Amino acid sequence: MATAIMVDGGFFLRRYRFLKGHTYDARQVAKDLFTWSLKHLEGKNNELRELYRIFYYDCPPLQKKIFHPLTKELVDLGKSEEAQFRLNLHSELRKLRKVALRQGRLGDYGNWIVEPFKLKKLVSGTITAADLKPEDVSYEVRQKGVDMRIGLDISSLTYKKQVDQIVLIAGDADFVPAAKMARREGIDFILDPMWKEISDELHEHIDGLKSTCPRPGVARRNAEAAEAAAHAHAHAHAHEEGSHGPAPVIPPYPRANEPIARGRAPMRRFLDRRVAIEEGNG
Repeated sequence: MATAIMVDGGFFLRRYRFLKGHTYDARQVAKDLFTWSLKHLEGKNNELRELYRIFYYDCPPLQKKIFHPLTKELVDLGKSEEAQFRLNLHSELRKLRKVALRQGRLGDYGNWIVEPFKLKKLVSGTITAADLKPEDVSYEVRQKGVDMRIGLDISSLTYKKQVDQIVLIAGDADFVPAAKMARREGIDFILDPMWKEISDELHEHIDGLKSTCPRPGVARRNAEAAEAAAHAHAHAHAHEEGSHGPAPVIPPYPRANEPIARGRAPMRRFLDRRVAIEEGNG
């Protein structure tokens, strides 16, 4: 039987940025998601499980224009860096073999909210509304339909007996009912909280806990080292060419039908066992 990997996109991006720093590099995020997911297929004695599919759950960004309450300027939410990043990430994920994008929607409440840290200062009288900066407020939106889709997919895969193991990359207890149902039906249910502490309730209703991304601190150091190496390489190349400015750094990334991270051990074994990533062998 096979393993299905389910990723709560909102949780994944929060943890990813905590581990590796804030980024808008959609290709690198998609690459890391894919590589870390494949590591869940590694078993004991170098055995490798079959991959059913990687499911990624998220919402498309809002495409609307609103007035900022502090600057009184018109803000196009669809052209923000975060919105463009989400669209680019979804596009990259659609290109990947064995990856399915499941989309809910964002609930638009029409409210602006003050960041908690600034709100405490406002309430205590330390600052006034005139002291707030544009970045101290954000437009309120909430995900709708994402948890429902995760629960439905868990139920469908379980009752149709399409998999015998489910890996969920998430960190809250919203999925406990679905996890309990799957375990009662004999599914091996693994939680990947990306090194985040989880509640006792979650511990009680899973069969295993495994994080495949680098530990906190390690991921950040690796990212900083890679960035420094890229800048050094660009500087050296510019010096060789006699240029006065650094050459643009284009991160290595495969084409749409090319496997990601071919040289890494998990992917190499994945390909050697012909489980699937090469086009047409799934």
